[in-house]
Amino acid sequence: MLLLKKQTEDISSVYEIREKLGSGAFSEVVLAQERGSSHLVALKCIPKKALRGKEALVENEIAVLRRVSHPNIVALEDVHESPSHLYLAMELVTGGELFDRIMERGSYTEKDASHLVGQVLGAVSYLHSLGIVHRDLKPENLLYATPFEDSKIMVSDFGLSKIQAGNMLGTACGTPGYVAPELLEQKPYGKAVDVWALGVISYILLCGYPPFYDESDPELFSQILRASYEFDSPFWDDISESAKDFIRHLLERDPQKRFTCQQALQHLWISGDTAFDKDILGSVSEQIQKNFARTHWKAERTDPQIPFQWTLSVPPTSPSRPGAPLRESLSPVGVVRGAGVGAGGARPQTSLPCRCHTPSRNQEARGLSFPCHSVLC
Repeated sequence: MLLLKKQTEDISSVYEIREKLGSGAFSEVVLAQERGSSHLVALKCIPKKALRGKEALVENEIAVLRRVSHPNIVALEDVHESPSHLYLAMELVTGGELFDRIMERGSYTEKDASHLVGQVLGAVSYLHSLGIVHRDLKPENLLYATPFEDSKIMVSDFGLSKIQAGNMLGTACGTPGYVAPELLEQKPYGKAVDVWALGVISYILLCGYPPFYDESDPELFSQILRASYEFDSPFWDDISESAKDFIRHLLERDPQKRFTCQQALQHLWISGDTAFDKDILGSVSEQIQKNFARTHWKAERTDPQIPFQWTLSVPPTSPSRPGAPLRESLSPVGVVRGAGVGAGGARPQTSLPCRCHTPSRNQEARGLSFPCHSVLC
């Protein structure tokens, strides 16, 4: 899909601006109606003066989105340029965020989670077939197309995405709680980093808290580098072995052994009928509330168009604030969904005490306490 920049002196001659949807340091997003029709878009307005020295970032996002046309990916519909601004007309999605919708449900099961993950896998598999690596997959970048119960899920935020033209990638970027081990090791990496992030997302969707967590980024990264996570009881007691097997293949330490999107789509938890149909809404929603507090993830996302990017020039050796990107720099593209809400939210909690009072270090770091199980303690 070729989208040339359409020149205009005044964007109001093309769109009627209805209301402001969000704003940030480098851009603002407004609800806009195309003149002469009833068509609505989310119009991202980027002042050119804010782009000086960063033009390549927005050009990269446009280049990626020009290639993309998929029912589960938020589309770039048009690009306009005025003497003072660049305008990206994005497909308007109105169904809200993934966590919000789960919290609003009357029931929620493994089958529901499997269906969600399957849709995202299909979209990411499509991206990979085009040589595109998203590099910032996380729940906050998964939006519902409509408010209706049967709405499809949409992948958004291509501010950190990259077209992999044969060579492996090298820039360390993303959100700390979702980055793959090879990225932290500063090794060349590729599409497998998206599969790792989908493993983290799948884990969260089944229990409501992240697999890797610590107050300090160095310890968080240490857990990721070791692929050190647990299926904690009682939170995982009612989750199928098939779901756990699926997650193990996605959170595989070695990117060469990690599932591809196509392999993940063929796993029986996605393609078969192994996902349990038991309602897990109570447990999952309670943990989401504790670990991804609405005020937390909303406050982190005042501009729905600017992601965090961080780089590692040396291995991390000193603590930083929980969930924050290292050497963060704001790029004027994509969708801001918080800098590590999944990695630095409130700790998972339960009121059940550990009878032996000796939780494992990983449990203790995440604030988990529950009846002793020798394997866990």
